[in-house]
Amino acid sequence: MILEIITHSVEETRNLGQKIAKCLSKGDVITLDGDLGAGKTTFTQGVGLGLNIKQTINSPTFNILKCYFDGTLPLYHIDAYRLEDNVNADIGLEEVIQGDGVCLIEWSKFIPTLIFEPLKINIEILFDSTRKFIIESNNKKYQKVFNCLKEAI
Repeated sequence: MILEIITHSVEETRNLGQKIAKCLSKGDVITLDGDLGAGKTTFTQGVGLGLNIKQTINSPTFNILKCYFDGTLPLYHIDAYRLEDNVNADIGLEEVIQGDGVCLIEWSKFIPTLIFEPLKINIEILFDSTRKFIIESNNKKYQKVFNCLKEAI
């Protein structure tokens, strides 16, 4: 399953995150990949809004993992940019990824072994604030997200 969506502003990128959040459930994992400044954290802020999270969501670059528990589902926001293969077990990523909330992983290419097929989102910078979101998964679990998104856009 593949879906491409174009956003033309930071606000549209946040709104896309909100729309996807309404389709998510406990245990869902989304990987976010794209160049620096592509909008990964902006998209995650939208997911947080969609999950009714009140805390400010910003990049976990220096913390690697930020957890938000004040919404309808917990949100686990991982920035894997600084991870090495052998660090995964040290910070408990398996527990977070298989946890009771929604997990968003920025720079997922630095976590080479995920135990299942996540919902993958690649963000391409087209120009200025315009972004192309390529959303894909072979995991049937995420069919509901594709159906929900098609109805919402």
